[in-house]
Amino acid sequence: MAFTKQVLVFLVFVGIFNICNAQGLKLGFYKKTCPSAEAIVKKETANIISLAPTLAAPILRMHFHDCFVRGCDGSILLNSTTSNQAEKDSFPNLSLRGFGSIDKVKSAVEKKCPGVVSCADILALVARDAVSLLHGAFWAVPLGRRDGRVSNSTEVLFNLPPPFFNITQLKANFASKGLNAKDLVVLSGGHTIGTSHCSSFTNRLYNFTGRGDSDPSLDSNYVARLKSRCSATNTTTLVEMDPGSFKTFDTDYYSLVAKRRGLFTSDAALLADSETRAYVTSHATPRGSKTFFKDFAKSMVKMGKIGVLTGSQGEIRKTCAFVN
Repeated sequence: MAFTKQVLVFLVFVGIFNICNAQGLKLGFYKKTCPSAEAIVKKETANIISLAPTLAAPILRMHFHDCFVRGCDGSILLNSTTSNQAEKDSFPNLSLRGFGSIDKVKSAVEKKCPGVVSCADILALVARDAVSLLHGAFWAVPLGRRDGRVSNSTEVLFNLPPPFFNITQLKANFASKGLNAKDLVVLSGGHTIGTSHCSSFTNRLYNFTGRGDSDPSLDSNYVARLKSRCSATNTTTLVEMDPGSFKTFDTDYYSLVAKRRGLFTSDAALLADSETRAYVTSHATPRGSKTFFKDFAKSMVKMGKIGVLTGSQGEIRKTCAFVN
């Protein structure tokens, strides 16, 4: 009982600490110190996405992965050293792309305002602009994040929700970050863009329960289609998470989940909870786009405040891959 009370007190303390730090973020943070910062980021991101639209999804995922480990502090961007394996080299992050793009945007901002804008803020802005450029949601990003100095690969496995989590595990994981069930189902909608390696879902296709069967929660026709693309040992082939619409930010993802064609166990899990299932079914039509975009914007702002460093905490890195 005493241990339980200590844990609760710790969680309350962490929550208060995170809220206080998040209050250090504000719109127009660089209005005086680097008034053109957001415009530079938007221009550079537009150039990047025009040349490689498929980078939008991994950059959005990068922002998510950054925030869920140590908070939104840019720790995902740090390189490993001879004495430390960084987050980007942890197994769940090996498929991330776009680090060079973030470096490119950072360099452009540094030329105009050296030592002013953090890598954590640049990642948050690039993720927003990349989604918007795919005809998706747009949201005003509160800024003022500082960059962390620590990046540890082992922390990734303890903080990132894997694609095989069930709904109970997903809700608990999101709750530990201050996010609720609605945030879970809304942010899962980010799977409307991007691709996945077969290895992230082949467990659902082959030998699901040890009897050579497939996941019964996955549409049997879709199972056959996925098997034609992915053998049980395939680790290299990429499959669209939202077939036919993976380069457009829309509500087609919810239509697929409602038809039991969500790629991951974590997608199918959204149908196992009354609140998340209701959201999926109500947004499984084009009419749901307007409210989804509004909800996604709200949840992204909320996620972008997780565990941020502000004020004199952390630093403003000169180069995103290295501490100063």
